[in-house]
Amino acid sequence: MKQLLSRLALAVGLAAPMLLAHADDQVKRGEYLARAADCMACHTAPGGAPFAGGLPIVSPFGTIYGTNITPSKEHGIGLYTDDEFFAALTEGKRRDGANLYPAMPYTSYHLMPRADSDAIHAYLKTVEPIERAAPVTRLSFPFNVRLGLMGWNMLYGKDVKLAPTEGKSEAFQRGQYMVEVLGHCGECHTPRGLPGAMQQDKRLTGGLLNGYLAPSLLANDLAARGWNHQDLSTFLKHGMSAQGTMFNEMFPVFHNSTQGLSDPDLAAMATFLLGDQPPVAKVLSETSLDAMSPSAQRGRQDYLNVCAGCHAPNGEGKPHIAVAMRGNTTLRLEDPRNLLRVIEDGIGEQQFTGFERMQPMPGFADKLNHQQLTDLLNYLRQGWGGQSGELAVSDVHKLKADAPPTEHKAH
Repeated sequence: MKQLLSRLALAVGLAAPMLLAHADDQVKRGEYLARAADCMACHTAPGGAPFAGGLPIVSPFGTIYGTNITPSKEHGIGLYTDDEFFAALTEGKRRDGANLYPAMPYTSYHLMPRADSDAIHAYLKTVEPIERAAPVTRLSFPFNVRLGLMGWNMLYGKDVKLAPTEGKSEAFQRGQYMVEVLGHCGECHTPRGLPGAMQQDKRLTGGLLNGYLAPSLLANDLAARGWNHQDLSTFLKHGMSAQGTMFNEMFPVFHNSTQGLSDPDLAAMATFLLGDQPPVAKVLSETSLDAMSPSAQRGRQDYLNVCAGCHAPNGEGKPHIAVAMRGNTTLRLEDPRNLLRVIEDGIGEQQFTGFERMQPMPGFADKLNHQQLTDLLNYLRQGWGGQSGELAVSDVHKLKADAPPTEHKAH
């Protein structure tokens, strides 16, 4: 008996370091997966503690607040078992059995394997517990009846399905998981119908978020806006490329997620989006002022008055100050609303990788009348965006009327 006990003690002693090493590896892997899944962006309020919740997520049905997912037993997920965490992540079920609102992208996470969920949970158990309750989501009737989400989940909860990848490269297959599941890119870049469900027949063709367009991520549309594999990988890693910089809702995605991903995973994401044989990126030539419409010609003076000081008279931009207009992806969008919103709202100062910064861009909503704004949009879009059409003042009026009040919007 003593010999048996001694052998058991020895076995346990030898196994303990291996178990600890495995647990440590799981936590490290979970930290990476949590970053790839962009958990921090929706569960961290501006200036708040990481994962402590409180971020207001504006939806068509009201404002939903990101929850506390630190290990706090009273306010966070400290009492969740691995099974309960997996149910929350992939089925939208809270520990108490209530349904989560689909601002939590379980509609994409439902394709996540259990091992990845367990690793994320293992990591979250190691973060500092924050003993603070997040604001309670209070939607108006009938959206406040969580029981109604049972029917919604039956209809739409598992709509996201991965397309077959037979004959595709390993990079493509890895990129599909990173984009469609962990990154849940389709949640913002897919249009939604009246019940708030993604329109899967239009997957990744673009979606509207609080007055901004999350543009199409289809390969041909990306190539038409000048994207190639290298530039797209660079954009995800550094938040900037020849096509411009991350702004609006993509900046937190870069800041909290993509800049921390491995180069192979970023390359895989670009491979999935553009394909194993990507279409050729379209190169634009500048349009001479004489070839532009009368409105665009007038807009040249408005550009010199309010834009050229930072973006340079000929649109080449200034390093560390403002992006170039030449080749800028926002100007190349057929839908002008993002360009309009940027001009009106401005962009705050942004920090990118290394020591790279972009100075704040002021908004010009109070400096340009509707005609001047229309002329400026036409000049930018025709001169550097490859757009042949002309916006009318009535088009700008409609876009401005469609824009909701400026609030934070996440997923």
